[in-house]
Amino acid sequence: MQITGSCLCGKVQFDISDNFDSFYLCHCSRCRKATGTAHGANLFATKATLNWLKGQELVKTFNLPNTRFTKSFCTECGSSVPTEIKGKLVIVPAGCLDSSPTINPTAHIFFDDRASWEDKLSDTKRFAALPK
Repeated sequence: MQITGSCLCGKVQFDISDNFDSFYLCHCSRCRKATGTAHGANLFATKATLNWLKGQELVKTFNLPNTRFTKSFCTECGSSVPTEIKGKLVIVPAGCLDSSPTINPTAHIFFDDRASWEDKLSDTKRFAALPK
């Protein structure tokens, strides 16, 4: 089964086979900085084929020197999009998917590196939409 995804502005679109090996919620400081959130949520696939439907020329990949950390994004809107490590791996940020994968999160990783305020999230008020 193919699932689709896109960036926020819609200028980058892709599909990928729903053949993911893992779905990690990463709490490392690099993922927090790259996403601006409490954790990164990324799907990993070693056998999936990523097809760029539109806007591949707008995709830029940043590789943090002397690390294995990499992040691809739309140069128009800044949204995270998949990263291809040729012949090895496709990393797909879960938030850029337009349809749901069949895999659920596999594990929290680098959990001991989580933000100090993250443990208090369960006590935070919840609203169905923007509060008034």
